[in-house]
Amino acid sequence: MRGTTTLLQAVCAAALLAGATPAFAQDDTTSALLLRLKEKGILTQAEYDDLIARKPPAAPPAPQPAAVATNPTAEPQTAAVAQLDDKRLVRMTSSGIGMEVGGVTVKFSGSVNAFYTHDSPDKRLAGTTVVGGLANTGPQNSSAIRNGLLPGIFGLDVSTNQGGWDIAAHFGFYPGINSNSYGGNGANAAGAPVALATAGIDARQTYMTIGKPHLGTFKLGRDIGLFGSDAILNDITLLSVGTPGSNAGPSNTSLGRIGIGYIYTDFQPQITYTTPVFGGFQASAGIFQPLSTLTGGAEVNGTPGFQGKVTYDFKADTFTGHLWASGITQKHDGFAGAPSYTGSGFDVGGKLGYGPLNVLGYYYGGSGLGTTALFVFSTDALGRKRDSSGFYGQASLTFDKFTVAGSYGQSKLDLARGEVNPTLLDKNSSWVGQLRYGLTSWVTLLAEYIHTKAEAQGPNEAKSNTVSVGSILFF
Repeated sequence: MRGTTTLLQAVCAAALLAGATPAFAQDDTTSALLLRLKEKGILTQAEYDDLIARKPPAAPPAPQPAAVATNPTAEPQTAAVAQLDDKRLVRMTSSGIGMEVGGVTVKFSGSVNAFYTHDSPDKRLAGTTVVGGLANTGPQNSSAIRNGLLPGIFGLDVSTNQGGWDIAAHFGFYPGINSNSYGGNGANAAGAPVALATAGIDARQTYMTIGKPHLGTFKLGRDIGLFGSDAILNDITLLSVGTPGSNAGPSNTSLGRIGIGYIYTDFQPQITYTTPVFGGFQASAGIFQPLSTLTGGAEVNGTPGFQGKVTYDFKADTFTGHLWASGITQKHDGFAGAPSYTGSGFDVGGKLGYGPLNVLGYYYGGSGLGTTALFVFSTDALGRKRDSSGFYGQASLTFDKFTVAGSYGQSKLDLARGEVNPTLLDKNSSWVGQLRYGLTSWVTLLAEYIHTKAEAQGPNEAKSNTVSVGSILFF
């Protein structure tokens, strides 16, 4: 410990060089220097702890003259506290939950939800078989305590400014409450409601951003896509359950209106650029990890996917508007002798508000794009492209803390040219009615009814009815 003792004396001597510095500032400076030495690897954690424990005690602070106060009317003690505050390495952030450490801001955010969901499916018969249908079929009704369209969320943001660049890193972890089987879909695999099982954590987001206010922002990493993102982020079922998907064995997420009004945007590896806002307009474009088809063989694709989006926001008195359009294209190099093809699509939407009333309209279309998720059922067994389209509309009316909302939507899949497939999905559709109550600024209570219908290319169809009651919390 001779070396660390000498080092402590040197550090303390450096802190004491400013002879006029108050004792409490000397103490703070010594702590800061020791911390910096530990961060640079000069001190081990054990040496740092030992030095902090053995650091010479600070003398009581000398009274400060009123002249040093930033506020002329402040008492001397108040001025001294103000000086101490200026030297603190850790401060509370001005908004949100977090802290400022030197020139770095660290913020935390999150969400938790749980719903009691009762689903009444159609009987599982030959006439109710719809391949790709999202209405449940089964021998009897099911009940579940489950997550809604969102699992839980824990987000961590770290941001700073270096050399004039705004730099940030984001990590998003999405834990569920439902046990799962850890199958092919990872943390969101099919549910496994048995004793001793565990839920999963979906690490959906890991990305950095680099930008300047007048230059725009580059994003590199894994985050939500551009195509279809506004459709799901403005959907009322984002806060609730919507169409449940499997309810007898729920996974970490329900379907909401995924596949019943829009194709799921997904969280994807990407490099994107977003412009500054010009008069309410903003544009984004990027290259994306090329995706294989979930209903075909493995692909090795030689080019990335491309997505882009344009938005326009405006406000006049109590009238507000958010309009958007986006597009997607990706070449698939084929599999097992199947021909290559390019899947592409577009969407347009708008959300308008006037006082307590909000209305939304949305439409998408694609070729070789698939339905429900990107490139699911996008081609037939011979690699021929299928067309798809869909829409949804919704409205909500808010009275103080109460909101009444409803929506209808559908997603349609066409057969490929020359294809005969009578049990394949033709259309998924649903009606949603929803009541919300803002209990606090964090907690919202919800009740919901959903009627889901799946129709095949032939005469088959299935229907299910679902009731959900629960709550979601954001902080």
